Amino acid sequence: MFVAMSRFRVANGMEEAVANAFRNRPHQVDSSQGFIRMDVICPAETPQDFLLITYWTDEVSYHTWHRSDAHHASHAYIPKGLKLVPGHTEVTYYQHVCS
Repeated sequence: MFVAMSRFRVANGMEEAVANAFRNRPHQVDSSQGFIRMDVICPAETPQDFLLITYWTDEVSYHTWHRSDAHHASHAYIPKGLKLVPGHTEVTYYQHVCS
């Protein structure tokens, strides 16, 4: 299993709007080839930090989704006016070992 983790930090106090956007997301990725699940978490001590973790059957499926029009369209649901802290955004890739 392949795992992609995106990390970002909200700069302008819109944490709850971001959380609601994820809670009410249109689930466009759910039917993508190789998609298993998505988790969105925030550290209790820094709720402005978000980690978006997606699980895939393989790396090719993730990259196919990431380059797709549907992926880019899914960003239309990002709250208007959202600002992120520069230098606190990254994507890290993992191979799942076990659960």
